[in-house]
Amino acid sequence: MKQKKFDWGYFLKHIAIIAIPVALQNLLTTTGSMVDTIMLASIGEKAVGAVGLCAQFSSLMFSGYWGFIGGGMLFFAQYWGAKDHDGITRSYGMTLLFMMTVALVFAGLAIGVPSFIMGVYTDKPEIQAIGISYLRIVGFAYPLQVLSMAMSALLRSIERVKIPLYGGIASVIANCFFNYLFIFGKFGLPEMGAAGAAVGTVLAGVVNLLILIGFILHQRIPFVLEFSKHFRWTKESLQNYLIKCFPIICNEVLIGVGNMMINVVLGRQSEQAIAAVAVFRTMEGLVIAFFSGFSNAASILVGKEVGAGNHELAFERAKRLVYLCSAIISIACLTLLLVHNPLLHMLGLSGKSYETGTGMLIIYSIAAIIRMGNWAQNDTYRSAGDAAFGSIMEITFMYLMVLPFVYLSNFYFHAPFLLVFAFCYIDEPIRYIIMQCHLYSGKWIRPVSDAGLATIYEFRKQHHIEVKSQNQSHNKS
Repeated sequence: MKQKKFDWGYFLKHIAIIAIPVALQNLLTTTGSMVDTIMLASIGEKAVGAVGLCAQFSSLMFSGYWGFIGGGMLFFAQYWGAKDHDGITRSYGMTLLFMMTVALVFAGLAIGVPSFIMGVYTDKPEIQAIGISYLRIVGFAYPLQVLSMAMSALLRSIERVKIPLYGGIASVIANCFFNYLFIFGKFGLPEMGAAGAAVGTVLAGVVNLLILIGFILHQRIPFVLEFSKHFRWTKESLQNYLIKCFPIICNEVLIGVGNMMINVVLGRQSEQAIAAVAVFRTMEGLVIAFFSGFSNAASILVGKEVGAGNHELAFERAKRLVYLCSAIISIACLTLLLVHNPLLHMLGLSGKSYETGTGMLIIYSIAAIIRMGNWAQNDTYRSAGDAAFGSIMEITFMYLMVLPFVYLSNFYFHAPFLLVFAFCYIDEPIRYIIMQCHLYSGKWIRPVSDAGLATIYEFRKQHHIEVKSQNQSHNKS
């Protein structure tokens, strides 16, 4: 059978429709974080470093709930392609319940035991004190942020990507405005310093959530607010959901813990290095924010076709998306390097901290091209139903390669800080080769919808694919 010519026009158009609003929203959020950092820089490097370490605790929470988002988007995208609206609603209910559980646990820790958390991340008493005042307040933002994240994930999966963008714009504007008021104590308000940035984050979370709910009600979008249908699960549907989510949850939690262990090493450097790391994380956010829009597009465009049973088209899209994402990230990294000098100074770095920050950006820009290629492939596999392969690879290399290199180089060999930092990415080239082999095998296409299951045998037969442990059940989840 002659293969149909790949439709590049449709492909690029729909990448742009999905990716650009998501990338813009994420860039706006990161820009808001940069504005926060600039405001905090006027207080001093210690405030920048403290809030940067608190952000790592937030990242650990992100790791805790992202497994449920990754699993949820797998079902959202495939059921959207199959036009199974009940499946979408039930999957959203499960996703929301588990995500909010994680959010409430982390909120309780931040509000209840902030001194313990800061003691884990750094041994500098002054930085700990600033971080404690920040965490006690920002913990109230966690449930708001997670609820907004769940809504945004669903809206993106059903190709309503502009609504999260509008919420993101309003949130960033609100965050900058409230931070200005509370950090510096304007218009008669108390001057709260770093704690004022936490107040701004909480109020921005409220604004974002109200905007999302407002648009959902105005446009009468189903799924999100159909509370009576969210919990109509069967034992089989819950089991299927958790089976798909489990590898992603393990991946995100274990990688989150691994990153926390790396941050423990980075948090025990000099105060200048800690400040450089905090600023680097903000700059890194620019690259990730730009890239994640295209990664979201990959997930949706591939997962939708797998759900609809168009496996050949999903296969062809996936191969092109991975290389397109790598090319795009190369441009983003080059742009970042060209403008890094004024950005680092604007974010409060100078002298030794500036030199360290520059070195980190150069290392990251080289590693990110391969790193984001791995990320794009992993997201693609997940949306197509293979949640395990990329997760196993990432966890294995983190604990058997990255962490031993980072810890031994720092605590045993006392290597220079930039070499220790470079070892954070030592596994990426090896994983990329393994992930490429898996990409071309086609074994990652594992549908969960009836429409996808109906055509998977023919696709595998055509490509001589054998999947030993694949569940061929046609039960709807």
